Amino acid sequence: MHQLVVTLDCPDRPGIVHAITGGIVRAGGNITELQQFSSPDTGRFFTRIQVEGSQPEELRGSIQDATEGFEAKLTVDDATRPVRTLLLASKAGHALNDLLFRWKGGDLPIDVVGIMANHAVLAPMAAFYDVPFKHRFVTAETKPDFEAEVRKVVEEQDVELVVLARYMQILSPELCEFLAGRAINIHHSFLPGFKGANPYRQAHTRGVKLIGATAHFVTGDLDEGPIIEQNVVRVDHTMDVAKLVRKGQAQESQTLAEAVRLFAEHRVLADGDRTVIFR
Repeated sequence: MHQLVVTLDCPDRPGIVHAITGGIVRAGGNITELQQFSSPDTGRFFTRIQVEGSQPEELRGSIQDATEGFEAKLTVDDATRPVRTLLLASKAGHALNDLLFRWKGGDLPIDVVGIMANHAVLAPMAAFYDVPFKHRFVTAETKPDFEAEVRKVVEEQDVELVVLARYMQILSPELCEFLAGRAINIHHSFLPGFKGANPYRQAHTRGVKLIGATAHFVTGDLDEGPIIEQNVVRVDHTMDVAKLVRKGQAQESQTLAEAVRLFAEHRVLADGDRTVIFR
């Protein structure tokens, strides 16, 4: 039996749920999960619905007919289909290893098509997980060529999600636009925020009490894309820099994996500069 997931957003108005659910019934579908949200800030309606017992194209057509004139953005997908994913990395392996481990263990509904990096350090990790690995040292001169390779892989392998697993290069505005809405980044986020080199050492020097991580969509504004997931952990004065790093990296890995899961399960919808997350 088909397990389908429907997402839809449109300008808010009366009768949306009635129309959608009526379209699902006419397509022979049975609703097993339904979540909805009306944004008071943007005036848009969002919903995620899981449906069984209907054919994808029949369901799509029936909902489109039922919501004609709603100016709706509609997707219908197989709820069990893994999302084709490309991973970008540099030297740090904690986030990459966590994603690969969860994927191989069946905990993440993705299909990793390859890893691309600007250093060769993580090649043994890729080999361990039997994932294709490409690397090219990225400089200002070679960056356009590397990004062209990324675009080529995305296009040729039907990549739906690109994950920056501690990829320590700023993507060009052109690549950010090309990957808009389908690229996720992770970065440390402290209170207060520390930029530049050795953020954990800066945090230790200032005696922070919380450290954390933020996963967000990649945009042309560095580290300011719509937020998908955040986590924090309490720390104290007894912890040295090494322990802060270990705790921080664990938060980065966990937060990135959760953001990837939410995206792959079609639980993330864009609402302007924010996201609607159906957990």
